[in-house]
Amino acid sequence: MLQEIEAVIIDLDGTMFKGKRLIPKADDAVAYLRSLGKRIAFVSNRGNISQRMCYEWLKKWRISVRKEEIILSSTVTAEFLYVHYPFCKVWTLGDDGLQEELQRYHVRLAKKPEEADFLVITLHERMTYDDLNLAFQAVQHGARIIATHADKTFPNENGNAIDVVGMIGAIEATTGRKVELILGKPSCFMAEAALRYLQVSPPKCLIIGDSIETDIRMGRMHGMKTALVLTGNTKKKHLDSLLEKELPDYIIDSIYDIVRFGEEIVQ
Repeated sequence: MLQEIEAVIIDLDGTMFKGKRLIPKADDAVAYLRSLGKRIAFVSNRGNISQRMCYEWLKKWRISVRKEEIILSSTVTAEFLYVHYPFCKVWTLGDDGLQEELQRYHVRLAKKPEEADFLVITLHERMTYDDLNLAFQAVQHGARIIATHADKTFPNENGNAIDVVGMIGAIEATTGRKVELILGKPSCFMAEAALRYLQVSPPKCLIIGDSIETDIRMGRMHGMKTALVLTGNTKKKHLDSLLEKELPDYIIDSIYDIVRFGEEIVQ
């Protein structure tokens, strides 16, 4: 089964870790895939962190990773703006990691909200009224709205927490304007960035993740093999209401099952 798999896309939140806790033996699963010679990309809809921040997290957990293997929704958003709108100015609603990633791609940050061509929204875990109002002002002065991703929740050590949809909803409701573009999973922007980095065709790529709506949907939309883990957003009871075309190719309890059932899944 899956004899032709050459590369693996691994989701982070809910697959490799939950909040500040590593999923048990997730590091061993990565080491096992590397021992088989599989190329790896770590892909996350986390738009409020930078590639550097994510790399430091993973290294702290002793996970074998190279910085360039990490592709975040903040990364894809920054690249999109740099390529398509190289002279734009951006206002952000989100944590510092988004700004760090935008600056890494030389995207200019507006000094005042009224100067912004775009408002970029991502998860903001320390959002204040002033943060929200300044983003509102940017849109009132003509900024177009884009978002790094559109997840409703993300898994942490206490269960689920509100994700970026909470921030998007506040801006859309108050401005009467809609988000024009979402760059993260399951979009083509994220899928193409990962496949381009891995230099692999979709049928030879396996994506492992915890979300039916983002990870599995992205894999199915772009012709990849898909494996759902039950350590994050999706539980077995959620699968009963899905259509056959929405189901993953494989369902495993955790990413470590790649090791236990490796001969069947990835060889």
